[in-house]
Amino acid sequence: MSQKSRREFLKLAGLTGASLMAAPAMAVASSAPAGPNDEELGMLYDATKCVGCKACMSACKRVNGDYGSLSYEQATFDPDKLWDAPQDLTGSTRTLIKLVKDTPKEWSYVKYSCMHCQKPSCVSVCPVAAMVKDKITGIVDYKKDACIGCRYCQVACAFNIPKFQWEKAIPQIVKCDLCKNTNLKQKGTSACAEVCPTGAIMFSKRKDLLAEAKKRLAEHPKQYVNHIYGEYELGGTNHLYLAAMPIKKLGLPELNREAPAEFSEKIQHTIYKGFIAPIALYSTLCFIAVRNMKKGNGHTEEQKKTDDGGDQ
Repeated sequence: MSQKSRREFLKLAGLTGASLMAAPAMAVASSAPAGPNDEELGMLYDATKCVGCKACMSACKRVNGDYGSLSYEQATFDPDKLWDAPQDLTGSTRTLIKLVKDTPKEWSYVKYSCMHCQKPSCVSVCPVAAMVKDKITGIVDYKKDACIGCRYCQVACAFNIPKFQWEKAIPQIVKCDLCKNTNLKQKGTSACAEVCPTGAIMFSKRKDLLAEAKKRLAEHPKQYVNHIYGEYELGGTNHLYLAAMPIKKLGLPELNREAPAEFSEKIQHTIYKGFIAPIALYSTLCFIAVRNMKKGNGHTEEQKKTDDGGDQ
């Protein structure tokens, strides 16, 4: 390869990477961030109504086929070994109810499951679109066939929701999908909301959930902390909370209104689209490696000739 062609190759590779980086930046500058879409589906969890029966956890496992993912020895049970009582979301637990105690007189149950963010960070960082957000329902779903196991989604999630199936030979990411392919498809609601005996979990469009939450706050101001968690956090979530205890004490993170996913998604998805940028980078590295090998071989041949001449 001539010196001129080498320069042209490196120039082309550099321009490819630069154009890929510039495109998302221009897109961010030209498009103003949209507000929350209140037509999307979601859940309202009212911690003051929850009695900790865990019927939602059982229904979630039953409907979504998560029973049997762990052996008896791997499961985490209550002290009396009567029922499965995991301490965190796992590769076989999409919904979790925990008891939180601040003082002997101040305690609350709290539900953990996917927040189905309006601008989900897990979707923004996924390089292969294994994490996707439905444009109509707003459900954040996972496509196991596209996943490459990088687990960027786990690192990016501010709520620590996606879990990896470490115990399986062919693992995947597990998280709530609002029963998209099971209960929602068959009955129009999530399994957890369907079985909740006290109405602690309400399933509907986000606008209806917000209206109900604001109504409860207005009618019973002394019963709740005056905060609808998820209304604004990280640009808004579709899983909303009402509680009598401050959100921080319930183990939910205190977050800003800005959604970092808005910028990172454009960059990540543009760079990896068609794997053009990685291919350009690897091509450049391969070219440099081959060039160095040729230089090394040429140096060896010259050294050999010199040595042969010296021997004669």
